[in-house]
Amino acid sequence: MFGNRRKALLVSAALVGGAMLMTACQDTDAATDNGAAQSSSSATPGASSGSSAASSSQGTDKGADQRSDTAGKGTKDGAGSGADTGNGKREQVGQVCGANDISWSTKSETQAGGYILITAKAKPGITCVLPAALPTVAFGSDGTEAGPAEQAVGQQITLSGSTTAYAGVNPKTTNADGGKELDSIIVAIGDDDSNPVSLPVDTITVDSPIVTNWHTSPADAVPFD
Repeated sequence: MFGNRRKALLVSAALVGGAMLMTACQDTDAATDNGAAQSSSSATPGASSGSSAASSSQGTDKGADQRSDTAGKGTKDGAGSGADTGNGKREQVGQVCGANDISWSTKSETQAGGYILITAKAKPGITCVLPAALPTVAFGSDGTEAGPAEQAVGQQITLSGSTTAYAGVNPKTTNADGGKELDSIIVAIGDDDSNPVSLPVDTITVDSPIVTNWHTSPADAVPFD
């Protein structure tokens, strides 16, 4: 009888011990799984942070590149604006004078056998350029034009304010008698000037006339033949 009870107790103890062992193993496995899950979860935010840092770095680099490109374009645009004269400077190109832009006067001079000194000044508020070419001077109803009194073309002159230009006209360069008797001359700024002016002069005899270039000094505008 006691042997049966003892055998039953041993079986019962063995069952309880086996149950406790199984419970312990289950708890250990759960703890291991939870630890792995937590470790994986902790690693994920770290990866996200690294990804964000990389994205931030890319954004910074991209922004720097864009700023650099924009600055480069601005420099090129700033350097390229406007008209370049070829020497790194920019100069405003003035308009060519027309005869109606100028206040004219004439004076008879005795030097070089007698000639007419033409004086030209820009009208108030006007700035214009006399080109490096002969003024067009014509005489009489047939439009006889004066030829060049100088071999070389002069410099262009910008008229503005008190700046004055001078040209000298010798109406008669021949020694023969005869010629046309006139008391006015027609002056234009080149052949393309659409508004020539008629300027009064003392009575003159015209025969093979000549005219100088424009000069800033009246002494340089004496028309020697």
